[in-house]
Order: sequence, then structure tokens, then C-alpha cells
Amino acid sequence: MNNLIAPSVLAADFANLQRDVEMINNSEADWFHIDIMDGVFVPNISFGMPVVKAIATHAKKTLDVHLMIVDPDRYIQIFADLGADILTVHYEACTHLHRTIQAIKAAGMKAGVALNPHTPIAVLEDCIVDLDIVCIMSVNPGFGGQSFIENTYKKVSQLRHLIEFSKANCQIEIDGGVTDKNANALIEAGANVLVAGSYVFKSDNPIESISDLKAIVG
Repeated sequence: MNNLIAPSVLAADFANLQRDVEMINNSEADWFHIDIMDGVFVPNISFGMPVVKAIATHAKKTLDVHLMIVDPDRYIQIFADLGADILTVHYEACTHLHRTIQAIKAAGMKAGVALNPHTPIAVLEDCIVDLDIVCIMSVNPGFGGQSFIENTYKKVSQLRHLIEFSKANCQIEIDGGVTDKNANALIEAGANVLVAGSYVFKSDNPIESISDLKAIVG
């Protein structure tokens, strides 16, 4: 399973969004990571549907859409229609998680579940075989630029063990505080997909920063 880099568009320059989308297209990045926040589940508001549609129009790589919203079931088909390839919902936002996962797959997308830093891996034991991706939040969700939570390595190892024990076919994604300083350790712990926001977009040369991460993760 290849290790992937997914720049987080949340950290892009919103006034030059097409430019930054084209930058990702022309880089060694594998996915676009798009955070959708409603100001309720998390204390911030991000992209709405028109912005996602605009990104999808220009993006030439996988669209990895991460819903940090309450009642995500209402919007599953909408994001499928907008062009999402992967749709990730939060465990903490889903009353009937298995049903939500099945609805995402029925809409033609890969299904992901995200876990907040305080949520243990064990909550996924009953549905891990149904998942395509698990996103471990390595910062508290809602804002970019936060410091990496060190306990993440332990959670990645626990999740890798669960995946192997269950014979699941599921990727492990890390979202928050990813840099060239922790990328290798995350891959060694068992992660496959690294979301990088500030590290990429706040750098002097984003394409070079993406290339550096790809060289680290192999």
C-alpha cells in the first residue's frame, strides 16, 4: 500500500484558490483534503458547497472530503454529486454509524470515519471491516496550524493492530500538525495517508514542501 500525501485546502489562500488547486495538481501530492466545518460540531466555519464544486472543477486528483459537521447523513448524496471520491464523517457526529457508512458507499464513494483526539480506537471494532479509511485527528478539529498531539503515535499503532487482527482493508490517515519532523515516525507507526496544511501552504515553496514529504514517506 503506497503512502500518500494530501494537502489540506483549508490552509490555502482563499483569494487565490484556483492557483493553489493547480499547484496541487502539478505537485507530487496524491489527494486534495477538503475540510467542511459547520460552526456547530467544531467552532469554525469553512467551505460551502459552491467552493467544493469549484475545487472539483479544477482538481485532477482524488477529492478527500472530511465532514466536521452535525447530522452528516443529510449531505452524503450532495457531496457525491459534487465529485467527492472519499467522504469521511466523525464518529462523534453519527448516531447510527454503520448506516452512515453504508449510505456513503451506496452513493459511490469510499467511506471514512474520523476520530477526535479523546476518542479511543476501540469504538471502531464493530465496523472496521466496512471502512476504507480511518482519519485520526492529531489536533483538536476546527482550526489549522495547531500543534501535533504526541499520543497520536500510540493510537496509530493500536489502529494498525486492529486492522490486521480484523483482516480489514483500511487506510490510516493523520490529520493535523503533520510536518517533515514527524512524517517518518507516523508512517513507521502504521499510517498510510498524511494530511498537511500549514506545512505546505505556509512554506516559501509549497511544491518543494510536498516533494520533501513524499521523499520521507516513500
